[in-house]
Amino acid sequence: MNNKLLVNERQSDIGNFIVGRLLPFRKKRQVGPFTFIDHMGPTNLVAGQYMDVDQHPHIGLSTLTYLFEGEIHHKDSIGSDQIIYPGDVGFMTSGKAVTHTERTPIFRRDGKTHLIHGYQIWVALPKELEEMEPQFDYFTADEIPVWQSEGISFKLAAGNAFGKKSPLQGFSPLFMVDVYAAEERTLQLHGQLEGEVAFVIVKGSISHDGETINAGQMLISKTDDACEISLSDDTQLMLFGGKPLPEERFLSWNFVSYSKERLRQAKNDWEAKRFPKVPGDDTYIPFPTIKG
Repeated sequence: MNNKLLVNERQSDIGNFIVGRLLPFRKKRQVGPFTFIDHMGPTNLVAGQYMDVDQHPHIGLSTLTYLFEGEIHHKDSIGSDQIIYPGDVGFMTSGKAVTHTERTPIFRRDGKTHLIHGYQIWVALPKELEEMEPQFDYFTADEIPVWQSEGISFKLAAGNAFGKKSPLQGFSPLFMVDVYAAEERTLQLHGQLEGEVAFVIVKGSISHDGETINAGQMLISKTDDACEISLSDDTQLMLFGGKPLPEERFLSWNFVSYSKERLRQAKNDWEAKRFPKVPGDDTYIPFPTIKG
């Protein structure tokens, strides 16, 4: 696997969820502008164990929520109040400062068991936009480009790929594609994507250069010369990537910036409760204590 990296999903319990962290990891902090990728679930929510992520802050990034199953009720400090459904794309840009909550919608708190499964992703903002005003963009599943080619189904959640254009463009060149093959197929990539590419296996497996990559793993091509990938039967994968940002990005809890000083300022602002608040919500997640 010349010029490739293989990442195993690192699972951990967060509240009532199993979350698999794929990015960042030690050898690779970003793929294009993507700086954080969490695989959420699949998890069954039962009575009394719903999703309730209290008010927490972000700076310097956009959060992208994409679900296969279940719903998330998003509220933020700029007044957005949106239930995100399967196949939809929620894209909150924090810019200089935003807070938000993520919860199981009221209509799902009915005592029955409900499945939640999807991805939550951070996209770093270009340096000159890190202090932009926050905004929330939302695109329903029927607004997302969907097509089939050579027995493979595609959904272009963000950016540009395979000659298609998503309504969600983000703030730097990127792509995010949901790919599914019911039967064994070969995915041709030459000339279809620009920039670094990550292949996140949701289910099934892919093979490349004689190696097999299974569900729960991510293959990263550090160059944009990947030509083709073989997909096994009943395989779903997400393609992430794009042009890398010119400056290194640093992470501190929920904050992303090219400046470590800016991260320290954000921490102090959150602890001093100077961030804007979600209307009608007084919950507060403290900045985590760093062990060491």
